[in-house]
Amino acid sequence: MSTYVPVTREEEQAMLEACGLRSPEDLYGDVPASVRLRKPLNIPEGMAEMQVRREIEHLAAKNTVFPHVFRGAGAYRHLIPAIVDTVTGHESFRTAYTPYQAEISQGVLQSIFEFQTDICELTGLDAANASVYDGACAAAEACEMCREKKRSRILVSESVDPKVLSVIRTYAFGRDAVVDLVPLRNGVTDPDALILLLQPDVSCLVIQQPNYFGCLEDLAPLTEAVHASGARAIVHCNPIAMAVLKTPGECGADIAVGEGQPLGIPLSWGGPYLGFMAAAAKLMRRLPGRIVGETVDTDGRRAFVLTLHAREQHIRREKASSNICSNEALCAARAAAYLAAMGPEGLRQVALQCVSKAHYLQKALEQAGLHPVFPDQPFFHEFVTECPDSEKLLSALRAEGILGGLPLAGNRMLWCATEMNTRDKMDRVAAIVREVTAS
Repeated sequence: MSTYVPVTREEEQAMLEACGLRSPEDLYGDVPASVRLRKPLNIPEGMAEMQVRREIEHLAAKNTVFPHVFRGAGAYRHLIPAIVDTVTGHESFRTAYTPYQAEISQGVLQSIFEFQTDICELTGLDAANASVYDGACAAAEACEMCREKKRSRILVSESVDPKVLSVIRTYAFGRDAVVDLVPLRNGVTDPDALILLLQPDVSCLVIQQPNYFGCLEDLAPLTEAVHASGARAIVHCNPIAMAVLKTPGECGADIAVGEGQPLGIPLSWGGPYLGFMAAAAKLMRRLPGRIVGETVDTDGRRAFVLTLHAREQHIRREKASSNICSNEALCAARAAAYLAAMGPEGLRQVALQCVSKAHYLQKALEQAGLHPVFPDQPFFHEFVTECPDSEKLLSALRAEGILGGLPLAGNRMLWCATEMNTRDKMDRVAAIVREVTAS
């Protein structure tokens, strides 16, 4: 920490004397002597800084860091502008926790407010909360927002990320809710099957855009059918894709959720990540966690406060609809800094780069012998190909520092391209595919 200040023995003694004490042991005078530790802790001796550095470097060397990544499936490698680290590296963001005292937490409250505003603009909805733990938790929490006394069954498209589905099922199990899957047709949600499943006990439908297989769902007809049945529509969306696609709000979604990791958050071997949630105004009071709002102070100056916070989560827990009592403030600050640095046009350019490079990669792989599984479906930056021997191919790619696609059931592979992938490296992937399939 930049303001870390060591304390001398003399300063320690002066603080003790100010408290009317003589030694640090006096601080524990109310703790019975029988439960105090009277011997050294059973832990290894401390090491010098150089020894610690060598040990950490030795452990870190066991990690495999791929210079070139062609895998997504929920976590994506994007360029993170240096300013994101510079801004969020400030210790007022790094060490901040829940901003209960608004008068001394204005910086953190403002960063959360900016994040909420960005999410509303990306999703086309009216209100966003201060973030939750990750995208899967956001989807599960959204399902609970839609639950009514006579409506507890949840519909989830089979095109939703299996990890997200797993968390939804975990939440539902604890609340005696039933989760049913909506079948697919050619890689996207089957609207006819959905209509048959929309019974009076259905509370919501969860759809993913783009879906887990990379295909773009035709959201508007699906949300219309859901609303006609009296249920609500939840769209789990990729925030980068929202720069070029119609927003969930424009497509009729009641709630939009997603994983915020693409917004300036490194892959970090799986976390910490960021779940965002936005809803139409009529559902605002059902959003879990907290909402930061803008106001003015007694002198008329711009200020920020916790506008909405469901206290049931703390003091009337038996009536709570959510156990979310905190938020990923540092990750949300990174997302806000990333979006501020990129701006609308910069984010659009990132999205267009993803689209163009993914389509280039798909064509290159098809010419090399891996045919697309859903050739007629539009896609954003992920797609599925046939892949008879995924282990052999991935091993060959790994030998050149390339992380290939994600193997799927049925001899298939899910590929991803972002703005980080170069044409030369995509051509090299295609060449390795050609070599492997020919051997």
